[in-house]
Formats: sequence, C-alpha cells, structure tokens
Amino acid sequence: MENEYIFFLKGLFIGFSIAAPVGPIGLLCIHRTLYQGRVYGFLTGLGAATADMMYGFIAGFGLTFISNFLMDQKIILQIVGGVFLVYIGLKIFSSKPQVSPSNSKNKGLLSSYLTTFFLTITNPVTILSFMGIFAGLGIGSLENPDYLLSFLLVIGVFLGSATWWLVLTGLAGIFRDRINPTYLNWINRFSGIFILCFGLVVIITLV
Repeated sequence: MENEYIFFLKGLFIGFSIAAPVGPIGLLCIHRTLYQGRVYGFLTGLGAATADMMYGFIAGFGLTFISNFLMDQKIILQIVGGVFLVYIGLKIFSSKPQVSPSNSKNKGLLSSYLTTFFLTITNPVTILSFMGIFAGLGIGSLENPDYLLSFLLVIGVFLGSATWWLVLTGLAGIFRDRINPTYLNWINRFSGIFILCFGLVVIITLV
C-alpha cells in the first residue's frame, strides 16, 4: 500500500512539473482567465491535462499499437497543431479588449476545454516523455507491467497538472479586476504574437 501511495505522489509531482513551464497553453490559460474568468481559464488548462493523462495512459499500459501509429503520423499532427496555434494567435491579436467577463455564462466553456486538448493531443512526442518517465520508475516497460502502479501514476499526473492550472488561474484572477483596457490591449498583442510565432516555429521546423 505504501508503494502505491508513493507512486501516486510521484505522479502528482510529475504532472505539476510538466504543466508548470508557461508556454503557449499557459499563456492562453492566463489570457482567458483575464478576459472570461477563472472557470474559462481553468477549463483551458484542464484540456491540456486530459490530453497528457491520455498519453500517460497509452505509455503506462503499453499500448504500443496506438503510440506507434501516433508517432508515424507525428509530422502531420504537429503541422495541424501549429496551424491551429497560428489561428489562435491571430484571433487573440485582433480581438478587442474587454473589461468585464463574457456575458454568456456557458458559451465557450466546452470550446475552452477542447482547444487545449486538441493542441496537446497533436503533439505525440509527449508519449516519448511519458515512456521515459515510466521506464525510469520501472513500470510500463516490463514484460509483466504493474497496471495498478501505472494507473495511480497517470491519475497523479492528471491531478498534479490540474492543480497547477488551478493555481495559475487563481493568481491570474487576482489581477483581473485591476487591469485597465490599455493593459488588456497590450496583453492581447503580446499573447497573440507569442502564440502565433510559436505555431510558425512548429510548422517551419517540421516542413
């Protein structure tokens, strides 16, 4: 029982650590928190956490036929993800600042979640990271893998990642009411350019 508990805690730490670096998804999460509220921002991060959990599940349970297929299609998937990032960047860059949250309470909630789920799932290289993590911990690559430990680790990764997104949106939400339209406009420009450039880099390095 103690071993299972330790693996769950390791999963929490891994999930938190993987999510913590602020890249395009982190910036998108902050942007949506500032513009639409904490719920939208948190769901944005949760989409990425769900995709990471799925890739962890594939790696941990030795579903090599799925991982091999995704790796064979990785160039196409990453180009699609890069193009989508460019689209999001352009959309943010051209959007007008809003001081108050979106008036539609439910509109866009699913979209916020699916956007980052799609962006993360189109990066199958993530599987390699999880394969390395599972192999380093001695599970997932064994002849008779321990599925209980794999499951606990994957759940821990998801909850650890979700914890980071909750913290990030909470911090961004604190500053939300203190930002005037001028700052919001600059945030739009910076966020849009950063996400657009990141998408272009992904496409250029793969083509």
